[in-house]
Amino acid sequence: MGDFSDKVKSTVNKVKGEAKDQAGNAKGDPGLQAEGKMDKLKGRMQDGINKLKD
Repeated sequence: MGDFSDKVKSTVNKVKGEAKDQAGNAKGDPGLQAEGKMDKLKGRMQDGINKLKD
């Protein structure tokens, strides 16, 4: 079964990524927006790994 802390980490990365993505979009900062998209991707990948563990 996936570890609770792993699930928290994936959620944190997705939320952090969404915030960066939105902030980058609002500021017209493509670098920040790209960083946010990468964080969201990392969170989704962690979700997939967690599902494999379950």
